[in-house]
Amino acid sequence: MQDKYIRFDWAIKRLLRQKANFDVLEGFLTVFLGEKVTVDEILESEGNQQAADDKFNRVDIKAKNSKGEIIIIEIQNTRELYYLERILYGVVKAITEHISLGERYYQVKKIYSISILYFDIGQGDDYLYHGQNTFIGVHTKDRLRISTKEKDAIVTRMPSEIFPEYILIRVNQFNEVATTPLEEWMEYLKNGIIRSDTNAPGLGEAREKLKYYSMSAQDRNAYDEHLSAIMIQNDVLDSAKLEGLMEGRAEGRAEGRAEGRAEGIVEGRAEGLAEGRAEGIAEGFRKRSLEIARNLKAMGLAPEAIIQATKLTTEEIARL
Repeated sequence: MQDKYIRFDWAIKRLLRQKANFDVLEGFLTVFLGEKVTVDEILESEGNQQAADDKFNRVDIKAKNSKGEIIIIEIQNTRELYYLERILYGVVKAITEHISLGERYYQVKKIYSISILYFDIGQGDDYLYHGQNTFIGVHTKDRLRISTKEKDAIVTRMPSEIFPEYILIRVNQFNEVATTPLEEWMEYLKNGIIRSDTNAPGLGEAREKLKYYSMSAQDRNAYDEHLSAIMIQNDVLDSAKLEGLMEGRAEGRAEGRAEGRAEGIVEGRAEGLAEGRAEGIAEGFRKRSLEIARNLKAMGLAPEAIIQATKLTTEEIARL
């Protein structure tokens, strides 16, 4: 039987939480951060829930970089209308969750936000983007260095050493022949392919630990449901976007866009349910309605539109 490997976004929330499997995570982080990274632990937070319909689909990791400094890495994988706002929220939440009340500000940990994107977030030709905070002189164009006093010594730091860094991995944009460790990781993220002779950090271990057919029947079933949930979510959002644009152009009014979006949501939900039944998904109607309602609520859709799309009650939506 040909090897089939599970998606990385599901693995980091399940299999890779075990210390014995940290080597896969370490390889991934080492390649994408460009320095040796050692994972200490998976941090517990409300973001590390493991349900398939988890709204906060993120994993926080405490690790050490090549200088021995403690850093916190949060990995996000989801599809939302306001994604940049979401990753900003995630970074802020990671910072505040992992500093205790009363601790001094210098104990705030450096945060790396890594987003694995299986959808189009904007225009750009590259599959990997990196962003960080810098302060540039308006007239001189030089970079500001911040001087602080630590243990009777003046220490000069760049803002980039303190402020979060953002890495966006645009999986669908990758179309290269994999010849480097980074490209091999991209090939795995996009197509689930791991070369038998790979020397990329973490991928050799992934070949042994992330095989679909090596999982228990219970884990395989949970994984299949996860993929089905992703398909349903993508269908809903794609249909909503298409219908919203068509109606908006036809009517030329904001009201037309809203109506088109609502019709797209209803149609996308219906198609998602039909496809789910055809593929043998054993989820109930109410569970799918709640899942769709959570996604729509996260997108900022009005409660009235969510009620129309899902047929849930006002009280049920308020509890989400």
